[in-house]
Amino acid sequence: MNNAAETPQTGWRGAWRAAHASVTGVPRWARAVAHVIPFLVMPSGIWRIATVVFDVAGDGRQHSAADPTAGLPDPVYVTFLSVFSELLAFTAIGLVAAWGEVFPRWIPVLRGRRVPIPAAVIPAAAGATALTVLWTTLAVQIGSGVTLQGNPLPDDFPTIALHGWRLGFFLAAYAPVLLWGPLLALLTVAYWRRRRIPVLRTPVPDATA
Repeated sequence: MNNAAETPQTGWRGAWRAAHASVTGVPRWARAVAHVIPFLVMPSGIWRIATVVFDVAGDGRQHSAADPTAGLPDPVYVTFLSVFSELLAFTAIGLVAAWGEVFPRWIPVLRGRRVPIPAAVIPAAAGATALTVLWTTLAVQIGSGVTLQGNPLPDDFPTIALHGWRLGFFLAAYAPVLLWGPLLALLTVAYWRRRRIPVLRTPVPDATA
């Protein structure tokens, strides 16, 4: 009976719940923001995969090993990039979850130890800054129709080459990522304040329970 009751916690469902469970003291808004961020990034990944693998952009180009990117066939590279971006977005949940405050048991040496505040805040702040600059710059380029150097956007740039529903698909897919950096910055500040200010709360649960 006990084993049957504990099974959901040791399988995929248990791991999913443990990864997403917020610790005591996290504001409701921070919990919501952390869980929304991966969904803001997902549409751009879907666009990239749909464009390169299924030619949604309608450019008719053959994306194969004949024109590799980073030494990989374009479909493989773009799929990897999209999955990596989604995993990177998922780390925002660590700013509200137990595994962002206590190293999980699968990390050698550090398992069970408290995560130092700078170890979480510095990478998160740097990421938030880089993402904000990157996507804001891209939005300015699209809005102005020129590169940062003042040159016209290339003919194969999506907002130049695409039309109709394809252009709408592209804009709808990438518009949400403009919020990624600012929202991550808000989460970082909330995490820093929560960890710095002692509060009465229950112990942080095991991140892998």
